[in-house]
Amino acid sequence: MAIQEQVEEVLAKVRPALQAHGGDVEFVEVTSENVVKVRLQGACKGCPMSQMTMTMGIEAALKEEIPEVQAVEAVE
Repeated sequence: MAIQEQVEEVLAKVRPALQAHGGDVEFVEVTSENVVKVRLQGACKGCPMSQMTMTMGIEAALKEEIPEVQAVEAVE
């Protein structure tokens, strides 16, 4: 399975928690260095806790299930 497909599967698992708080996450791309780029949406976009959501939630889940992932970055 391609890394992009794996990322989509993991994001589908974390998405309900984000949606429960009025937010969401959109997959943008995986770079050649295996950096996953996502776009936070809804309530997540301007939330002061969004950086913690990125590292403790999204990035942790992705790195746990896909060891090749080096980092996760939010883009506009």
